[in-house]
Order: sequence, then structure tokens, then C-alpha cells
Amino acid sequence: MAPQGPPEQIDPQSLDEYLEIMAKVVFESGMSWSVVENKWPGIREAFHNFDIRTVADMVPPEIDQLTQDTRVIRNRRKLEAIVSNARRMLDLNAEFGSFKAYLDAFEDFDAAIKTMRKDFKFLGVFGTYYFLYVVKWPVPPHDEFRAKYK
Repeated sequence: MAPQGPPEQIDPQSLDEYLEIMAKVVFESGMSWSVVENKWPGIREAFHNFDIRTVADMVPPEIDQLTQDTRVIRNRRKLEAIVSNARRMLDLNAEFGSFKAYLDAFEDFDAAIKTMRKDFKFLGVFGTYYFLYVVKWPVPPHDEFRAKYK
């Protein structure tokens, strides 16, 4: 079953919301979106409702526990990526004054892809497009994106 239309867009009000969208991108990398959607309530719970400071403070024994937690997708690299991405997001938030200011500093979509793929783990070209679209950052129309980034 394919999703019906584009994902819902949001106006993130907190770093927690940015982190949740990025975590969804990480989990969907190489997986069916429906598997992620079905597990999402458990994933949210396991990741403390994406409280960014709590996630950023997670330590290896907590990741070990998550690799045994059936509520989540138990891919250790993805679990570690979410913690790493939370830390990076906090750093960028401090550096730019807000995470939105970090996003707004990009000259264009190509620059956003290049920089975000360096700054965050498990964020590919499509994942970056998805993330930026959901948080209402200006992305090219989907058909143009697909033609350029097959």
C-alpha cells in the first residue's frame, strides 16, 4: 500500500519536532514507510517523545536496551544516528541561534542537501528532501527533484 499524496507539513515549534521528523527519515531509510508508521507510537515512547535533550543524553547502555526493544526498529546504526543527530541539532541550534536559522542559511536546495548530509547521519538525498518538505522549507517540485536526483 502506497501513501496517499505527500506527507503532512508542519510548522515546527521546537527542536523536539525537528528531531521527530528527522528520526522518521532515519527509520524510513531503506524501509517501508508503512512499517515505520505502524511502529511509530512505540518509537515515540522509546525515544521519550523525542525530547531532544533526553535523546541527546542517551548513553550506549540505553542504545543496547533499544536494540532489544520490540517497539522500535532495532537497527543499532539507526538508533545511534538518532542520538547523534539530536546532539548535532542542539549544537547547530546554539551556533545559529535557532535550528530554523541554520536551515534558512542555505543558499538553495543543492546547498541544503550537501550540508545536511554532512551534518546528520542516515540522511540521504531523498530523506533530506522529505525532511525539508515536511518542515516547510522551500524544496523543488517533486517531479523536478526526481528528474534531477534519480
